[in-house]
Order: sequence, then structure tokens, then C-alpha cells
Amino acid sequence: MSQLITKGNQFYLDEKPMQIVSGTVHYFRIPRADWKDRLQKLKACGLNTVETYVAWNVHEPREGEFRFDGEYDIVHFVRLAAELGLYVIVRPGPYVCTEWDLGGLPSWLLSYPGLRLRCHDPVYLEKVDRYFDALLPRLTPLLSTNGGPIIAMQIENEYGSYGNDKIYLRHLRDGMRSRGIDVLLFTSDGDLDSMLTGGTLEGVHKTVNFGSRVEHNFGALRKHMPEGPLMCSEYWDGWFDHWGEERHRRDGKDAAAVLDEILSCGGSANIYVFAGGTNFGFMSGCNCFDKLEPIQTSYDFDAPISECGDLTDKYYEIKKVVEKHLGQAPEASFPPVAKKAYGKVTLTESADLFSNLDHLARPVFSPYPSNMEALGQDYGFILYRTYIEGPVEEQPLLIREVHDRAMVFLDGEYKGTVQRDEEAPEIKVGAPAGHRARLDILVENMGRINYGPWLEDRKGITDRVALNILSLYPQTLFGWEIYCLPLRDLSGLVYQQGKEQMPNKPAFQRGSFVVQECAATFVDMSGFTKGNVFINGKNIGRYWEKGPQKTLYVPGCFLKEGENSIVVFELHAGKPSLEFKDQPDLG
Repeated sequence: MSQLITKGNQFYLDEKPMQIVSGTVHYFRIPRADWKDRLQKLKACGLNTVETYVAWNVHEPREGEFRFDGEYDIVHFVRLAAELGLYVIVRPGPYVCTEWDLGGLPSWLLSYPGLRLRCHDPVYLEKVDRYFDALLPRLTPLLSTNGGPIIAMQIENEYGSYGNDKIYLRHLRDGMRSRGIDVLLFTSDGDLDSMLTGGTLEGVHKTVNFGSRVEHNFGALRKHMPEGPLMCSEYWDGWFDHWGEERHRRDGKDAAAVLDEILSCGGSANIYVFAGGTNFGFMSGCNCFDKLEPIQTSYDFDAPISECGDLTDKYYEIKKVVEKHLGQAPEASFPPVAKKAYGKVTLTESADLFSNLDHLARPVFSPYPSNMEALGQDYGFILYRTYIEGPVEEQPLLIREVHDRAMVFLDGEYKGTVQRDEEAPEIKVGAPAGHRARLDILVENMGRINYGPWLEDRKGITDRVALNILSLYPQTLFGWEIYCLPLRDLSGLVYQQGKEQMPNKPAFQRGSFVVQECAATFVDMSGFTKGNVFINGKNIGRYWEKGPQKTLYVPGCFLKEGENSIVVFELHAGKPSLEFKDQPDLG
């Protein structure tokens, strides 16, 4: 039995002083086949601990249905770390942020009208308790107090950046303790007094998160914790990217120098992130400050270990600093990650979205355009259809509260796109006498807000659709057919050979390519506009011409020897071919 404790300004494990030098590796962002590789590389850098969040939404994707196997087998991940001689820090949430959809909270929480997240709302706490009942007993045998590698667990995550509900935080703390979590508990927050006041708890160790200004940030922490070991629970060695901005980069020598400063003053650190990953599928979140800022698919983070597993210059700079403080790491060498350029692939078949609606979903009939969550949908797209009975003079269309991006069609003709937090173009619709015009609105969920006060971020059309908004009496449109399109299963699509996609007509384009040796590869989406890519049925993520990301990472374990399929769901305008390259282009 081992237990991490605090004594004076020092951590102790087995009565020996311990300086924690940890690195973040997210099991839910990295294929299971690559977990051991990333952990071995972390160990070879000299770190003594690995840290991970637990994303509630991947473990309970539908209410009451839990999964802890396959790609989400956190017990296996922790045991792999133990086999390599690493300690483990677990941050189980329930909220984790991490630029992940809804900060890791499951979207079905938003199906409860009036529910409030991250507070002592009784309905929310009931759901959290059931999640803890499923998760924590799996981790309890892995605690250091039971002979396992887990030495510490976090309560919530940066809660002071969100609220000050101490009843909620105590409920989480007491719930963890009552379920057998007897290792060190801690909180982590930003450096502002309001954050460190709102997010901390009496009797629980406090830590602070930052990427620079060590003296200032540890000084801010000291005001709220006069005694105790200093720790930066998230030392930001890089940063994430939103669509439409330049890629964030941080010089490796600079990142290593700040880490050296943390360790030289006796502090401990968790390097966030140490191994980059991927927001596969629809799992990337959004920030929303003055406007919605969707996060791109790659979570490379400019980390010491890249998204595909390469060791970067930053890795070696950090390794020097870690060895300076913890001693020489065991000798280890790693061959370069195997990568292949599989070349150009022709997309020979096309399936128009509107022609295939009935192959993808059954319509739900509603008087008003319900949001995704109210209909039990988690991710993807949702199509709203109604009819305008003529005669109706052509007039402006108002779509109130689009979450997040709506393409408008009248009788199949594209009329324009309305995007949340952007000035909407004037879209006019109408119908002549004797004609019944079909109005289709295809809404894309670009990721739920993952940070800040606006977490109750329901998707789709969250208010109403109306005509004639320039008059005093806009007319609300009622009577909708709604198609939920999570795009989990594309097997029912009916493709046409040799048919090219028409501009602004959403369609699935399919091709195939032969693989003789499976290796990591990168599909270049240059020339396409916006959509998602599916390899052998697996959604590898979103692309968008706005960049900075130009290629999507395809792990070798997603491929198979022989024929492989690729499907591109393009919203606007694609091209008849694409190319697999052996190097990423992240901007």
C-alpha cells in the first residue's frame, strides 16, 4: 500500500519526498492500439506519472448505457501505465473541458428541461451519482492504497472559472470518498482570486494551471494555500486551434525553460498535453466568448509527442529538463512512426443527401422545429422540412437561434447559409398560387460549448422559423418533418456511379483504395469545402477550408490490408479525387 500525502511544502509517497512530473495522455483521443506506444515514450522522457481526464460522454453515450471496453477501456489504460512503472493521476470530472464536446458531459443531459449543469441541481446530481457508481468501482482496485498506480484524483475541473457552488463540490468530494476513493484529492484552477476562491474546497489540496509566469501563478496559489506543495496541474506546453485561425506553435526551448523554472522552485507539474490526439468523429467542442469558435479535428496541441506519435524537438528539450531534476531516464529508442502516402483516390460514386433521407432516418413530425437533444440526438446534422402553400410573395426568412450552421433550400434549390453569431444574409422564400414549396433547413452541430458560462448549448433550431420579418407581424411556420442525421451508419446509402456532386447540394462521395501495408496516413482535403470523412465506416473527423488544418489523420489501425473505403460527406463543393499523404499539414 502506497499513499501520496502532503507534509509541509512537499509531496511524500511511501514516506519519501516526491516531485511529480506528469504528462497528459488522453486515452479517448488516441486509438487503443497506440496507448502503449505513447506511454512508453512518456516514460522514456523521464516522467514519473501520466495524467488523463475521463470523458463521461464516451462512457455513457445514451442514458443508462455504459461502455468501458474497447477504445474506452480506461482500466486497461491505467494497467498499461502500471506495467511500465508509471504513476497515474485521474481527473474524472464529471466536467473536464479539454476542448471536447460539452466539456465531456453527455448531451442527453440537455434533454431535461430546466436542468442546470455543474451545480447542486438535484436532477443533475442524480445523473452524476449514477456515473460515479459505474466509474469509480472500476478505478478503486487501481488506487495506490490498493496496490495500484493511481496516486491522486481531481474534483471537478477548473470549477472556479465557472461557478462557486460549494455544495456541489462537497457532493463530489463526499461521493468520491464514500465510493472508496481514499487517495489524495485536489482541485485545479486559474490564477485569479475569484477562481481560486470559487473552485477550491477546505481540506482538499489546491493546484493552479498556467503556461508561463511561474512566480506570479504560484504566488497567487500561495495566497489561498499558505502551506503545501506547489503544483501546476496543467502546464500548457502548446495550445489548441479553432477553425479559421493560425496554428498555435510554441518554441520547445521556451516550453522547457518554463518547466525548468517550475521544477527548480520545488514545484510539481503535469505537462498538458504530452501526447497529442484527435477529436475523431463529432467530438470536438466549441468556445464561445464574443462569438462561437469551433475547435478543429486535430488535437496535436504542438505537443512533445505529435498527433500521430512522432517525437518532436520539444520532446527532447523537455527530456533534458526532466533528467536534470529526476535523473537519467532508462535508455530507449523508438523507430519513426510508420507512415504511407497511398496516393490519389478517385471518388467514383455519389449519393445525394436529399435522395437518401429515408435511407438515413425516419422523420419525426412536430408542430415546431425541436432541438436535437429533445429528439434524443447527440451529434451530426438535423434536417427540418416544412411547406409553404402559395400564394406567398417572396419575403425574408428568419431562423431564430441557429445552433450552429444552417443551409437553406427551397424546392431543392440552395438559397444561402445562416451561421450562429455571424450576420445572416437575406434569404427570401415564397410560393406562387397553386404551388406548395418545400422548405428544407439542414443544420450542422459544430460542437457543443466546452468552456465558460454557456454550457447549456442545445443544437439545431432552438427557437422558431418565421416569414416576413420586416413587417410588424412575422408569421411563424408550423408543421415540420424532422430528420435526425447522426451519420453513425451509412450502409443504407444508394450511390450512383460516375455522378459528380452539384454545387451546394450536400452529398456523400465514395471511393476505394488498396493497402498492402497498414500505416499512418493523412488525407488531404484541399479543394473541398466543409464536411466529414469516413474511413471503413469510421468517422475520422471534420474538415473545413477555413483551416488551419488541411489534412485529417488516419491511424494505421483504422486501415486493413486489401481494399479500404472512403466516404466524404461534402456540404458545398468538393472534387472528384483526393490524396493520401505521408505527412500532416496542420497549417
